[in-house]
Amino acid sequence: MQQSLSDLWYGFTVALQPANLMWSLFGVLAGNLVGVLPGMGALSAIAILLPLTYALGPVPALLMLAGIFYGSQYGGAIGAILLNMPSHPPHAVTCLDGYPMTLKGKGGTALGLTMLASFFAASFGIVVMIFASPLLVRMAFKFGPAEEFAIMFFGLVAGATMSRGSPLKGIAMTAMGLLIGTIGTDPNSGVARFTFGFDELRDKVELVALAMGLFGVADFFKNVNHIQHVGTQAAVRFKDMRPSLKELKQAFFPMVRGTLIGTLFGAMPGTGPTITTFVAYAFERRVSRTPERFGHGALEGVAAPEAAAHSKTQIDFIPTLSLGIPGDVVMALLLGALLIQGIQPGPQLITEHADLFWGLVASFWIGNVILLILNVPLIGIWVKLLQVPYRLMFPSALLFIAVGVFSTNNSLFSVGEVLIFGFMGLLFMIFDFPLAPIILGCVLGPLVETNFRTTLLLSRGDLSVFLTRPISASFLAAAVVLVGLQLYFGMRTALKRQLAN
Repeated sequence: MQQSLSDLWYGFTVALQPANLMWSLFGVLAGNLVGVLPGMGALSAIAILLPLTYALGPVPALLMLAGIFYGSQYGGAIGAILLNMPSHPPHAVTCLDGYPMTLKGKGGTALGLTMLASFFAASFGIVVMIFASPLLVRMAFKFGPAEEFAIMFFGLVAGATMSRGSPLKGIAMTAMGLLIGTIGTDPNSGVARFTFGFDELRDKVELVALAMGLFGVADFFKNVNHIQHVGTQAAVRFKDMRPSLKELKQAFFPMVRGTLIGTLFGAMPGTGPTITTFVAYAFERRVSRTPERFGHGALEGVAAPEAAAHSKTQIDFIPTLSLGIPGDVVMALLLGALLIQGIQPGPQLITEHADLFWGLVASFWIGNVILLILNVPLIGIWVKLLQVPYRLMFPSALLFIAVGVFSTNNSLFSVGEVLIFGFMGLLFMIFDFPLAPIILGCVLGPLVETNFRTTLLLSRGDLSVFLTRPISASFLAAAVVLVGLQLYFGMRTALKRQLAN
């Protein structure tokens, strides 16, 4: 413990150097801004600014990119809550209860809870990074392809069976996401699959385009003939934007549970933040005594996934830096920035580049404090954005969506993808199919397939390997229990209805 505190103190001396502090502040501000703008997320911002790292040293370059990453997490929740537009896929689940809170005039409260949950979870994640880095690295080495397949399969089952509405519809939408995830080049054979002759689809469907089409454009199509203002019921007084003591008590334990879930998943290499938020939401819905409130503006449905996302974001740097295993595309870009600087991620990075690792850890705390101070006075501005007339708000949002999606690959084809997914989302909304499981299936589908096939190659086709490895067997058993519980509750509900009739 004494050594960890000494290393942390050294990290603060590195992070507070004027040049490093300046680039960290720049990254945090840029990330917060692009997170708020619909269609612009951490992926777009980091991709655009990645060439800038050529002119920077390793420490300021990584501090800037990391600041963009967790700064966009704050901003992304704002767009999801106020406009039902997640600029980053993990915030798709925040839309489920955050946007209904806005429609009820509680958008400011949702933002306040998000800010508190994010800071609490990020602080906990930083503490874990400081004191448990060696332990988490040792745990990470125990996760092979069988374990990664099992935990991702568990995430798919959780997201499919515990989504809002009918579990069968959730399973159908997860299957739709899995099908979309198969589009592109087969990772084993290199053969193009389901591209229908479009070379642009060889690199798979753009996740940003899918998320923005389903949640942003579909909502615009659904409400295109409305003339009312967006969220005119939202309170704009500052005292109404602060959560009450009752609301804080109601959200406290969901924040704690979401933080612990994010910490657990952050220690597992190869699992992105999207699965974390879905599992946190599904778990909170299951333990709630009134699960019917979820999807209609439940505080827990905002606090738990946001806490999970931010603790996961902090912990995710451990497998990324110490093992070179990124949790998602953004982490892959951060790995690319390290390689540009000639730094090879691996178990020796903490000792060979102590200034980089501990400076990064210290910058997390500095950056999160800056975000907390920055967003407190800006909550009123975000809520006032809701008073912009609908006819101006959503066309402007569509412009940002088009620009943001175009900037990821400089391709108009991606903009066309957004349009197609927007019409798909509209149809699903008309027939009351949940949209969030599609994102989950698309994100996890390729990873589940790759790990499953890799495991079978290593075991020479022996399926029992999934049951003989303790971690893998545990998560598969948990998935079976989830399905069993859904069948049990479904049969019980049907029986009650028959008795009532």
